[in-house]
Amino acid sequence: MRLQVSLPLEKANVIIAEALARGHAEEMLPLTVVVLDAGGKIVAMQCEDGSGIMRFNVALGKAWGALGMGISSRLIRDRLGKRPVFQTALSAAAEGKLIPVPGGVLVRDEDGITIGAVGISGDTSEKDEYCGIMGIHAAGLGSEPAEPDPEWRSSSLTDFYPE
Repeated sequence: MRLQVSLPLEKANVIIAEALARGHAEEMLPLTVVVLDAGGKIVAMQCEDGSGIMRFNVALGKAWGALGMGISSRLIRDRLGKRPVFQTALSAAAEGKLIPVPGGVLVRDEDGITIGAVGISGDTSEKDEYCGIMGIHAAGLGSEPAEPDPEWRSSSLTDFYPE
Protein backbone atom coordinates (compact mmCIF):
# COMPACT_ATOMS: atom_id res chain seq x y z
CA MET A 1 0.00 0.00 0.00
CA ARG A 2 1.33 3.45 -0.92
CA LEU A 3 0.36 6.64 0.89
CA GLN A 4 -0.25 10.00 -0.76
CA VAL A 5 2.55 12.47 -0.07
CA SER A 6 2.39 16.24 -0.29
CA LEU A 7 6.08 16.78 -1.06
CA PRO A 8 7.84 13.87 -2.79
CA LEU A 9 11.39 12.86 -1.89
CA GLU A 10 12.52 13.57 -5.46
CA LYS A 11 11.47 17.25 -5.13
CA ALA A 12 12.94 17.48 -1.63
CA ASN A 13 16.29 16.22 -2.92
CA VAL A 14 16.26 18.82 -5.73
CA ILE A 15 15.56 21.55 -3.16
CA ILE A 16 18.47 20.43 -1.00
CA ALA A 17 20.91 20.01 -3.89
CA GLU A 18 20.16 23.46 -5.28
CA ALA A 19 20.21 25.13 -1.86
CA LEU A 20 23.65 23.67 -1.14
CA ALA A 21 24.89 24.56 -4.64
CA ARG A 22 23.80 28.17 -4.13
CA GLY A 23 25.58 28.21 -0.77
CA HIS A 24 28.79 26.98 -2.40
CA ALA A 25 28.51 29.46 -5.29
CA GLU A 26 28.17 32.33 -2.81
CA GLU A 27 30.97 30.97 -0.58
CA MET A 28 28.68 30.64 2.41
CA LEU A 29 29.42 28.84 5.64
CA PRO A 30 28.41 25.14 5.81
CA LEU A 31 24.64 24.73 5.67
CA THR A 32 22.10 22.34 7.12
CA VAL A 33 18.87 21.93 5.13
CA VAL A 34 15.65 20.31 6.38
CA VAL A 35 12.61 19.68 4.14
CA LEU A 36 9.25 18.93 5.76
CA ASP A 37 6.01 17.76 4.16
CA ALA A 38 2.68 19.42 4.92
CA GLY A 39 2.25 17.27 8.04
CA GLY A 40 5.62 18.31 9.47
CA LYS A 41 7.37 15.00 8.71
CA ILE A 42 11.01 15.23 7.66
CA VAL A 43 11.21 14.22 4.00
CA ALA A 44 14.93 14.90 3.58
CA MET A 45 17.80 16.52 5.44
CA GLN A 46 21.48 17.14 4.83
CA CYS A 47 24.20 18.70 6.95
CA GLU A 48 27.34 19.84 5.19
CA ASP A 49 30.71 18.93 6.64
CA GLY A 50 31.63 21.56 9.21
CA SER A 51 28.04 22.50 10.04
CA GLY A 52 27.61 22.94 13.80
CA ILE A 53 25.70 20.32 15.77
CA MET A 54 22.84 22.71 16.65
CA ARG A 55 22.24 23.67 13.00
CA PHE A 56 19.80 20.78 12.49
CA ASN A 57 17.62 21.99 15.37
CA VAL A 58 17.73 25.57 14.11
CA ALA A 59 16.85 24.56 10.52
CA LEU A 60 14.04 22.33 11.80
CA GLY A 61 12.72 25.15 14.00
CA LYS A 62 12.68 27.57 11.08
CA ALA A 63 10.76 25.13 8.86
CA TRP A 64 8.46 23.87 11.64
CA GLY A 65 7.58 27.41 12.75
CA ALA A 66 6.81 28.52 9.20
CA LEU A 67 4.65 25.47 8.56
CA GLY A 68 2.94 25.73 11.93
CA MET A 69 2.04 29.39 11.52
CA GLY A 70 1.38 29.23 7.76
CA ILE A 71 3.80 32.09 7.05
CA SER A 72 7.53 32.32 6.42
CA SER A 73 9.85 32.61 9.39
CA ARG A 74 10.85 36.06 8.08
CA LEU A 75 7.22 37.16 8.37
CA ILE A 76 7.00 35.57 11.84
CA ARG A 77 9.99 37.70 12.89
CA ASP A 78 8.49 40.82 11.36
CA ARG A 79 5.05 40.33 12.91
CA LEU A 80 6.14 39.14 16.34
CA GLY A 81 9.17 41.35 16.96
CA LYS A 82 7.09 43.72 19.06
CA ARG A 83 5.03 40.95 20.68
CA PRO A 84 7.57 39.05 22.82
CA VAL A 85 4.97 37.52 25.14
CA PHE A 86 3.08 35.97 22.21
CA GLN A 87 6.35 34.87 20.61
CA THR A 88 7.33 33.12 23.86
CA ALA A 89 3.89 31.47 24.03
CA LEU A 90 4.28 30.22 20.44
CA SER A 91 7.70 28.81 21.25
CA ALA A 92 6.23 26.96 24.22
CA ALA A 93 3.34 25.65 22.08
CA ALA A 94 5.87 24.47 19.49
CA GLU A 95 7.88 22.72 22.23
CA GLY A 96 10.91 24.82 21.32
CA LYS A 97 10.59 24.17 17.56
CA LEU A 98 10.05 27.81 16.61
CA ILE A 99 12.99 29.83 15.34
CA PRO A 100 11.53 33.24 14.35
CA VAL A 101 14.22 34.46 11.95
CA PRO A 102 14.51 34.17 8.13
CA GLY A 103 15.41 30.78 6.72
CA GLY A 104 12.06 29.00 7.09
CA VAL A 105 10.33 29.05 3.70
CA LEU A 106 6.95 27.59 2.78
CA VAL A 107 6.78 25.32 -0.27
CA ARG A 108 3.74 25.80 -2.50
CA ASP A 109 2.42 23.79 -5.42
CA GLU A 110 1.20 25.20 -8.74
CA ASP A 111 -2.19 26.03 -7.15
CA GLY A 112 -0.59 28.00 -4.31
CA ILE A 113 -1.32 25.28 -1.75
CA THR A 114 1.31 24.86 0.96
CA ILE A 115 2.76 21.36 0.63
CA GLY A 116 5.72 21.67 3.00
CA ALA A 117 8.49 23.88 4.29
CA VAL A 118 12.25 24.23 4.06
CA GLY A 119 14.49 25.33 6.90
CA ILE A 120 18.13 26.26 6.47
CA SER A 121 20.77 27.22 9.01
CA GLY A 122 24.49 27.87 8.70
CA ASP A 123 25.12 31.40 7.50
CA THR A 124 23.14 34.60 8.10
CA SER A 125 19.40 34.12 8.22
CA GLU A 126 18.96 36.16 5.03
CA LYS A 127 21.51 34.02 3.17
CA ASP A 128 19.91 30.84 4.50
CA GLU A 129 16.53 32.04 3.23
CA TYR A 130 17.99 32.90 -0.20
CA CYS A 131 19.27 29.33 -0.58
CA GLY A 132 15.90 27.88 0.45
CA ILE A 133 13.94 30.00 -2.01
CA MET A 134 16.29 29.17 -4.87
CA GLY A 135 16.12 25.46 -4.03
CA ILE A 136 12.33 25.50 -4.03
CA HIS A 137 12.20 27.34 -7.36
CA ALA A 138 14.69 24.86 -8.88
CA ALA A 139 12.23 22.08 -8.00
CA GLY A 140 9.54 23.87 -10.02
CA LEU A 141 7.59 24.90 -6.93
CA GLY A 142 6.51 28.19 -5.43
CA SER A 143 7.77 29.73 -2.22
CA GLU A 144 6.63 32.07 0.52
CA PRO A 145 8.32 34.46 0.58
CA ALA A 146 8.39 34.51 -3.21
CA GLU A 147 11.71 36.36 -3.38
CA PRO A 148 14.73 36.68 -1.08
CA ASP A 149 15.37 39.81 0.95
CA PRO A 150 16.87 42.30 -1.55
CA GLU A 151 19.74 42.89 0.89
CA TRP A 152 20.58 39.21 1.49
CA ARG A 153 24.06 39.47 -0.02
CA SER A 154 25.12 42.26 2.35
CA SER A 155 24.11 40.38 5.52
CA SER A 156 27.13 39.38 7.56
CA LEU A 157 28.05 37.36 10.62
CA THR A 158 31.16 39.43 11.35
CA ASP A 159 29.17 41.47 13.86
CA PHE A 160 28.61 38.24 15.80
CA TYR A 161 31.79 36.32 14.96
CA PRO A 162 34.66 38.75 14.45
CA GLU A 163 37.52 37.37 12.41
